[in-house]
Amino acid sequence: MTKPTTQEINAMLGITDSYQAPAALMAILYDKPRRELLFTAMLEAHRFDVTYDWFTDYFQDEHADRKTQKQDFTPRSISTLLSHLVGETASGDGSYYEPAAGTGGITITQWQNDRIQHSPFDFKPSWYIYTVEELSDRAMPFLLFNLMIRGMNAVVVHGDVLTREAKAAYFVQNDRDDHLTYSSLNRLPQNDATAELLAVTWANAYAFAEHTESPVVWHGMPAFNPDRPERGEVSDFTKAIYALCGDTSYITETEALK
Repeated sequence: MTKPTTQEINAMLGITDSYQAPAALMAILYDKPRRELLFTAMLEAHRFDVTYDWFTDYFQDEHADRKTQKQDFTPRSISTLLSHLVGETASGDGSYYEPAAGTGGITITQWQNDRIQHSPFDFKPSWYIYTVEELSDRAMPFLLFNLMIRGMNAVVVHGDVLTREAKAAYFVQNDRDDHLTYSSLNRLPQNDATAELLAVTWANAYAFAEHTESPVVWHGMPAFNPDRPERGEVSDFTKAIYALCGDTSYITETEALK
């Protein structure tokens, strides 16, 4: 499959030079109609293959700061190996944490591994929540893009993993809990409650600009969707489809006797 060139990606972002990409992309992410047009264009350009990070080569060639921040991105093969070693998101509650997430390559691989554990007829994005942290100003827009276009639920901290000083924090949510839709973008309030929740301190140089899209708000903050089915639940429809294909593994003995 031929991937879009740097020039083609720049054209989709409406820029003439790659150094403009992070700021341009962040502005687009805050504008829902524009970002969904970009999402559609990028999906078509990559033939709807969302199993890997499209920006790895583009970002590393154009934006990676190898000298001062030692940014070298994890090869796709290593991401796949790590995901298979860990298996489905290990914690029983479906939560996942990654520091120094970059543009999200390893997170995407883990998300892909998580979702294929379930039937596409049943899978709910709310079954998993991904917490990722990244220091780079240039990587942050690409990380948010990657989470949102895939309809993921995520808490994103823009800050230093070691000192815990944060510039911003975001809550990305699939409001419709439908894996065929995009996620919304919410910037979390830079207050004491959020700082305590995320175990961070706020960098004073970064002013807070409120941005809330999700309809559910709890204590002034966008809240994780509470109305979600139990993780791993298999619907009667899925059981019927699998049975028609000769797979009766989902059907219990009681159901078989009906």
